[in-house]
Amino acid sequence: MKNIQPFTIIHEDEDIIAINKAPGISVCGDRWDKTGRDTSRERLDKLIAETLSVEKLFTVHRIDRETSGVVVFAKNEETHRRLSLAFEGREIGKKYIAVVRGRPPWRETDCDLPLVPDGNKRHETIIDKYRGKKSLTRFILLGNAGNYSILEAAPKTGRTHQIRVHAAALGYPVACDGLYGKDTPVFLSDFKKNYKGDRLEEKPLLERLGLHSLEIVLPAQAVSCPSFALSAPLPKDMAVLIKQMEKVSFSVISF
Repeated sequence: MKNIQPFTIIHEDEDIIAINKAPGISVCGDRWDKTGRDTSRERLDKLIAETLSVEKLFTVHRIDRETSGVVVFAKNEETHRRLSLAFEGREIGKKYIAVVRGRPPWRETDCDLPLVPDGNKRHETIIDKYRGKKSLTRFILLGNAGNYSILEAAPKTGRTHQIRVHAAALGYPVACDGLYGKDTPVFLSDFKKNYKGDRLEEKPLLERLGLHSLEIVLPAQAVSCPSFALSAPLPKDMAVLIKQMEKVSFSVISF
């Protein structure tokens, strides 16, 4: 049986390669593995390097293991330096789609709670007004069905688990997030009134973190060409879930 790669290439040139990452694979070595010898999990950077037959790719940024969507790697040290500076300078545009529990009363809102890694065994990020670093996420409500909503999340800073922590702090944790909410799967019967199927045999629409990196906009000074956007279509599980939400509720805004 042919192995299915957990990524597709969105864009490639002499300086960068942009990937649409499937959920369930780490971008690179875990942050807390200070030795760099963690080989217990498949790594996206190594798989892509093997596919391209190159010795090394340079990690510019990360998304969580269970998050899908756009990831950008640099192919050389100079591009890595420019992109890293752009990320640090908040010059990179980032847009995520999140399926969350609850129905926000707002159309748009910002969350600026300061964040810091807790250092515990679960590698959580916590809100700490004294030790936390400045963090900002803008949320836009795209629609809802039942007790679930679709949010566009634009993190202006890049803290670990930032969207997940900020969404949970507002009272709307990302679906299937066992770290900051509940890891309970999402079923059609959860939001469809008069569901007629057998709930004991019903298959979940979503069983993993409901978060997708939809778009990254790279500035011209970081890639030696006009600025451009890299986007990744929703994976099948989130696309099916949102489609079902659209069928149930006319309040869902298509995107």
